[in-house]
Amino acid sequence: MSALPPDFTLLQIVPRLDTGGAEQTSVDIAAAVQAAGGQALVASMGGRMDLALAASGATLIRLPVHSKNPLVMIGNAVRLARLIRERKVSLVHVRSRAPAFSAWLAAKAARVPLIATYHGVYNAKSAIKRWYNGIMTRGRVVIANSEFTRGHVVAQHGIDPAKVVAIPRGVHIERFDPAAVSPERIHALSQAWGLDPADARVKVLLAGRLTRWKGQTLAISAAARLKAQGIDDFLLIFAGDSQGRISYLSELEDSIRNKGLQDNVRIVGHCADMPAAYAVCDIAIAPSLDPEAFGRTAVEPQAMGRPVIAADHGATRETVAPGETGWLAKPGDADAWTHALGQAIAAGPKTRAIMGQAAMRRARDLYSVQAMSAATLDVYARVMDRRL
Repeated sequence: MSALPPDFTLLQIVPRLDTGGAEQTSVDIAAAVQAAGGQALVASMGGRMDLALAASGATLIRLPVHSKNPLVMIGNAVRLARLIRERKVSLVHVRSRAPAFSAWLAAKAARVPLIATYHGVYNAKSAIKRWYNGIMTRGRVVIANSEFTRGHVVAQHGIDPAKVVAIPRGVHIERFDPAAVSPERIHALSQAWGLDPADARVKVLLAGRLTRWKGQTLAISAAARLKAQGIDDFLLIFAGDSQGRISYLSELEDSIRNKGLQDNVRIVGHCADMPAAYAVCDIAIAPSLDPEAFGRTAVEPQAMGRPVIAADHGATRETVAPGETGWLAKPGDADAWTHALGQAIAAGPKTRAIMGQAAMRRARDLYSVQAMSAATLDVYARVMDRRL
């Protein structure tokens, strides 16, 4: 890892600090900068992760950078430029489109370099939307959270591929470690989910918020087909917050009931202890209907030693090794998902354990927070060297 310059101060800008990839990565990188002897600032409205950020030694600067109001954005640019000068910021790193306009203006006014991270694949069906998305490419470097995202950025904006670097999201390997999850935690979660300790069925976990594109309806269709084939030794668990999508939650419940799957599919709501959730289950699935820019719900279970079935598109083509750490199934195809689920169930505990061990090794090698942090700080050091 390249050394940061003396007196290095990083300003990251992220709309909120509630939950999600951009938010968690902001906290992780702030901690890495602090550990490397630099000073990390985060401009944000804040949220659930405020305490985690503070624990790293970083400083939260509470600003309305989540706003898309043009007048507020102009005000943010002025505030950020003042902050950059007062705190002697060395580098600005923005992680979302709306605040990127303010960040770009502020960095330009204060004459400090700016970089941006593409945390998702932003669709652009019009020239205006493409221009709006393009603000993320105006800095010195664009970081993409996967090779899939990197390819999208280069193709969408026609920029020099050398300007875009892929740095995969990092998983907290020490947290997602089977050895770190106590039997008490597993027992407590099993009880909370109403699982019978004597239930020997294969437990399949779909982790993710309850929203249509995450593929819950597809998983229900595949479960119904499996049961029609006489395969019912499985329990499919949906762990995720509905986030107010009451009509979609009702639709899922109706579908489960209408297909006679009350004994085979369970909706358990938000789960705060995801390592224990993966430990409870035998297989994890990620049937997203749209391509995932990274897809942590396909990587975290692998770190926990669980094989994964994922949709065969987006970044999961990078994070899942078919036949080695899991299976890939055609996106949106109920028959393909029925076949993949059937394969995973029929593989048996011994084969799944072998695949899980391979998955754990691969996740530790490629997708740790340490690897992500080292690669990101290398980018910072290179940008600062070029500036000098």
